[in-house]
Amino acid sequence: MMTQGRTPSVAVLGLGNELLRDDGVGIHAVRRLARTPMESVLLAEIGTAVLRALAIVESVSHVLAIDAVRHNGPAGRIYCFEPDLASRPGFRGLHDLDLPALVSLIPAKRRPALIIVGVEPEVIDYGLSLSPTVESALPELTRQVRRLAQHIARTHDADGNQRPLCAAS
Repeated sequence: MMTQGRTPSVAVLGLGNELLRDDGVGIHAVRRLARTPMESVLLAEIGTAVLRALAIVESVSHVLAIDAVRHNGPAGRIYCFEPDLASRPGFRGLHDLDLPALVSLIPAKRRPALIIVGVEPEVIDYGLSLSPTVESALPELTRQVRRLAQHIARTHDADGNQRPLCAAS
């Protein structure tokens, strides 16, 4: 876990299985973001052990989760949505325990705002590297996540009174 400056109000979580190529896009993205830490933003590699994120999720007002997301679009497309959209037909995470389920364990008054930033995978198969298509989407993905995280950290109070809008779609 990495943060810079004052107490973080935003957590950026890298989800996925880095042993399954594009499924690990969230981990690759968080590692890239960690090269230049952000003020009041905590970065964490969670992988597929989503339950490990509970203490982090409880400690911030906003969570940005980066993950591979199937929506039957072209590989490398970036999606940004709040968890209520995740339950609609067509959107689904690639893991058994998803982050919205974890967030629902937190009492409503203390529950952080949650935004999922997903990338359409091209290859889900054994391997450590991202497919060329998803690799080429990584700079835009990290740019959008950085912009959104910094905006939230600057403009939203610790109680999360305002809900951010997605920067990507």
